[in-house]
Amino acid sequence: MLTAPQFSPDRLIAVTNRIAAAARRAGRDPASVRLLAVSKQQPVDVVRAAADAGQIDFGENYAQEALAKVNALRDLPITWHFIGHLQANKTREIAAAFQWVHTLDRPRIAERLNAQRPHHAEPLNVLLQVKLGDEPTKGGMLPADVPALAELVAGLPRLRLRGLMCIPEPTIGEAAQREPFRRLRQLLEMLNARGHELDTLSMGMSDDLEAAVAEGATIVRIGTAVFGPRN
Repeated sequence: MLTAPQFSPDRLIAVTNRIAAAARRAGRDPASVRLLAVSKQQPVDVVRAAADAGQIDFGENYAQEALAKVNALRDLPITWHFIGHLQANKTREIAAAFQWVHTLDRPRIAERLNAQRPHHAEPLNVLLQVKLGDEPTKGGMLPADVPALAELVAGLPRLRLRGLMCIPEPTIGEAAQREPFRRLRQLLEMLNARGHELDTLSMGMSDDLEAAVAEGATIVRIGTAVFGPRN
């Protein structure tokens, strides 16, 4: 019989300490790295417990599940990040409910988010998802296509282009893990050299956050290490 998951503040503290230690080893301020708790498939009471323990940023992959949590937790000062595949028929809800989108990879979706972002809200923070390996099941655009979409998004008034995101193939060893993160950082630096003012690299998860922080991650997306294994 499965039991309902319970949140342990000790997990949150342990992940925060890992991030801080990785940042210090890289000569960085630990405050420059934001912990994004990936709360997909976690019940509302678990998310509430994590927020009560001080967690602010939560990432969701599925629009319908996320919207139920957003509505149930409106009393809390949560910042919601959409980190799943963006479907055209879900952009209106995402544009209205979220503060961040990490997975923008198509001009059509950018234009829909811009048109559907409520005018009473601040511009939607967006990241461009970059595909750094040969994984056909993953979203994202090739690095060569990033500059054109960056230019488009920069001209859309209801979106604010903040940076880049990637989900690299799992690898063993920090040296191998750092290589795709380094390429994403270099791509962001290239865009900034062309006149963009990007400040965000969303990269790194439970098994490779140290490598990501070493290469400049400003947001790490952590699920299992924060919430434990899902039932």
